[in-house]
Amino acid sequence: MQPSRSSLDRLTKALSPHWEEHRANWEAQLRQSETVPAHTNVIAISIDGVMAPIRGADKQEKAEEPGKHASGPTGYKEVGCGTISLYDQEAARLQTIRYARMPESKKVTLQQQLETELASILVLSPKLLRVHLADGAKENWRLMKDIEAQLPASLEPPIEIVDYYHACEHLKRGCDAAWGESTAESKQYFDRLKIKLKEADDGAQLIIRVLRFQSSTAKDNRRKRLEAELTYFRNQQNRMHYPEYIRLNLPIASGVMEASCKTLVTQRMKRSGMAWAKDGGQAILTLRSLIQSNRWHSAWKLLSADFRKPIKISKLHSSKSIRIHKTQPITFWSSQSILMPDYRSLPLAG
Repeated sequence: MQPSRSSLDRLTKALSPHWEEHRANWEAQLRQSETVPAHTNVIAISIDGVMAPIRGADKQEKAEEPGKHASGPTGYKEVGCGTISLYDQEAARLQTIRYARMPESKKVTLQQQLETELASILVLSPKLLRVHLADGAKENWRLMKDIEAQLPASLEPPIEIVDYYHACEHLKRGCDAAWGESTAESKQYFDRLKIKLKEADDGAQLIIRVLRFQSSTAKDNRRKRLEAELTYFRNQQNRMHYPEYIRLNLPIASGVMEASCKTLVTQRMKRSGMAWAKDGGQAILTLRSLIQSNRWHSAWKLLSADFRKPIKISKLHSSKSIRIHKTQPITFWSSQSILMPDYRSLPLAG
C-alpha cells in the first residue's frame, strides 16, 4: 500500500510544528552526536536563495540592489539556503550540512542556524581553514560577514571566494557585449579569458583592463552592458585569486550550494500549479534538509518521541502476556507505571 496524498500532507503539517518548537535544542543534540572527520582541513560556508511561489506574495518587493530582484516575479519570494561543507587536504568533500528556510526578512533564522553549526564545529577543530564561497550578491556576503562577527576574534580571518562559474557567466556577458552575442569572436575571447582568470595570477586584473578598453570605445546600450560587467569584476577582484586558491586545494565553485538549492527547493516546491504557505513550505524544507544532511534517523528519534505519552497499567496480569503490534510478548507481573508508546498519537507507524 502507498500512503495517500492527504496523509502525506497531514504528516508534514503534524511534524513541523513540533520540530520548530524544539528546533534549537534538537539541532544541538544532533550536533553533539556528530564528530569532525579526522582528515578535515577546510570548512566552507555558502549562502544563496531560490525564488519560489509563495501564497500572498502578489506584489513585487523593492529590489535590494540594482539588477537584483528581492522577490522575483509576482507571486514569488526568495527561499534562503545555506550549506556548511568539510573538505580534506586534497579538496575532497567529506560532509555537508544543509539548511533551508522559507522567506524571512534578512534570513534571520538561517543565519542563526549557520552561526551555531559553524561555531560547534570550530570548537572541536579550531584550526580549520575557513572559506566563504558565494556568488556576487551583496546580501550573501553581508550574511557571512555577520556570521563571522560572532566567532572568536582570535581565529584567523576567512578566505573569501567568488564562485568561479558565476564569474565566468559575467565574463560571457561582457564578451557578448563587446564582440557580439554568440559570435565566433566573442566565443574565442571568452574561452581565452576564462582560462586566464583561472590560471593567471593577474587574471581578474587582465579582464578588467580588457572590459575597460572595450567600454571606452562602445556606445549606448553596448557600453552600459560593458560597464555593468566591469563594475562586477572591480567589486569582486579581491575574491578572484583562483590560482592561489587552487594551490591551497580550496574549493572555487559553489556546486554544492547550487545542488542544494535545486534538490531542497526547486525540484519539490516549483512544480506546476504549486503555491506554498509558510508553515507547509517550511515543513517540506526541514524534512528534506535533515535527510540530505544525513541526520534523518537521529532526528526522527527525537521527533517521534515527542508524540509518545506515558500510560499507567493498573490491572495485574500475572500469567498473561499482551502483544504490541503482534510481534513481541510483554508480561506484567505487578501494577506499575511504565512508558509505552501511544500509537494513536503517532502520525506515522514504525
